[in-house]
Amino acid sequence: MTLHWKLVIDAGDPHAQADFWAEALGYVVEDNSPLIVELLGAGAVPEALTVESHGRRAWRDLAAVRHPDDPYDEKSGAGHGRRLLFQRVPEVKTVKNRLHLDVHAAPGQRDAEAERLVRLGASTLRTVEEPGGTWHVLLDPEGNEFCVQ
Repeated sequence: MTLHWKLVIDAGDPHAQADFWAEALGYVVEDNSPLIVELLGAGAVPEALTVESHGRRAWRDLAAVRHPDDPYDEKSGAGHGRRLLFQRVPEVKTVKNRLHLDVHAAPGQRDAEAERLVRLGASTLRTVEEPGGTWHVLLDPEGNEFCVQ
């Protein structure tokens, strides 16, 4: 039996991180507003747990992005496929990631893709050239390392 999974990433600003990664990957920011509005209306959650993002109600401390072609729950907006969830944490990133994303560009487009991601808010850490290949190591807006291959 296989399991559904998501990658959860700590963030200082989960909504800004979700916006960056949605644009970077061509994903969509999940719309949790139908569930949130229902829960608010029932008095099941306080409004302080929510914010407005993209003109709709969103969780204050959580934001997720999903692949646009993958299935999702229409009531909650939660994806059932390729998904990144950003959760607010109080501390800032202080050490190298133990896990990171590799973004694979189209053949011959690695440098152009790295430049596009820098325009979106990433920064370049270094370029690695090894016998097995060359890639760029970038930092997302909160300093999380990822590679462009």
